[in-house]
Amino acid sequence: MATAHLLHSPAYDTTKLLSCGEDVFISANVEIRRPRLMRVGSHVAIDSGLYLTTAAEIGDYTHLGPYLTIIGGAESVFVMEDFVTIGAGSRLVCGSDRFLGDGFTSITVPEEFRDTVDIGVIRCARFAGIGTNVVIMPNVTIGEGSVVGACSLVTKDTEPWTIYVGVPARPVKVRPREKMLEYARQMGY
Repeated sequence: MATAHLLHSPAYDTTKLLSCGEDVFISANVEIRRPRLMRVGSHVAIDSGLYLTTAAEIGDYTHLGPYLTIIGGAESVFVMEDFVTIGAGSRLVCGSDRFLGDGFTSITVPEEFRDTVDIGVIRCARFAGIGTNVVIMPNVTIGEGSVVGACSLVTKDTEPWTIYVGVPARPVKVRPREKMLEYARQMGY
């Protein structure tokens, strides 16, 4: 796993986080709005450009690629289970205004004049993979071992061990699982 001394890159101060495991590298070039709402497992790499406004639970052996946006505010949650990778430039919208005319959609407007906001959770189950420039909307679970191809839009839960592509994302193929499950067992998972 890439650690700060191997990358020769400045690292984020992980003591700000609610909890942090071993062998973790978080680039100094990230914005984590609510670090005390973030738990990070072991063997984790978080690249430059992460912008995170939600509570977050990051599992073991995970990688968040460069320039990810994970938004939704303090009441929304992002969960990334073990052995998950998210590609560069993806956007995960854990909470969002509904944009249906119930009010203004700016966070700068007083609460009583605001639009209805959907607060939610995005969960990436074990062994999932998210390609580059994927958009995931609120209250979506990326199923265990499911993969979402580059530039896809995910608005509904994905089935386990299935590959999805497109706008909106649609299933195209079943993904083999035996080798990954065996490797995880050998690693104690």
